[in-house]
Amino acid sequence: MRKKRNYKRDILPDIRYENLAIARFINYLMQDGKKSTAQKVVYDALDEVAKTTGKDALEVFEKALENASPVFEVVSKRVGGANYQVPREVRAGRKFFLGCKWMIEAARSVKGKPMSKRLAAEFIAAFNNDGAAIKKKLNVHKMAEANRAFAHFAR
Repeated sequence: MRKKRNYKRDILPDIRYENLAIARFINYLMQDGKKSTAQKVVYDALDEVAKTTGKDALEVFEKALENASPVFEVVSKRVGGANYQVPREVRAGRKFFLGCKWMIEAARSVKGKPMSKRLAAEFIAAFNNDGAAIKKKLNVHKMAEANRAFAHFAR
C-alpha cells in the first residue's frame, strides 16, 4: 500500500513584521499550543535585539539564521553490513529548520534569564558568528568534512 502524501501547509506571515520566517520560528518555539506566549517571547527578543545592536531587528534575525544554518550534514547509510556517515548537502527547508532548532535549543539551555533575553542574546551571538548554535553548525560541518571519503555512497 502506498504511503499517504504529505501536503505542505500554508503558514500565514506573522502579525507585526509580515514575515513568513518569523511566523515559522514562532511555531517552532511554541510549546503546548501556546502561540501567543511564543509570539510575545519572539517579539520581545527582537525588540531587545534592536535596542542592543541599534540595527534593524529583522535584518539581524535573518543574518543570524543564515549564519546558524548548516550547508552539509551527515546521513547514516547502511552498505554491505556496515553503517557509514555519508556527508550530504542540506535542503533549503531543512536548513531553515535546523538553524531555528539549534538557536532555540541554545537559548533554552541557558538558565536564570527570561526566554526573550536568552533568545535575543542567541540572535546577536549568531549574527556575530558566535554562540552555541554556530558551534553546533561547525561540529556538523567538521563531521561532514571528516567523512568526506564516504561521499561516493550518497545517492
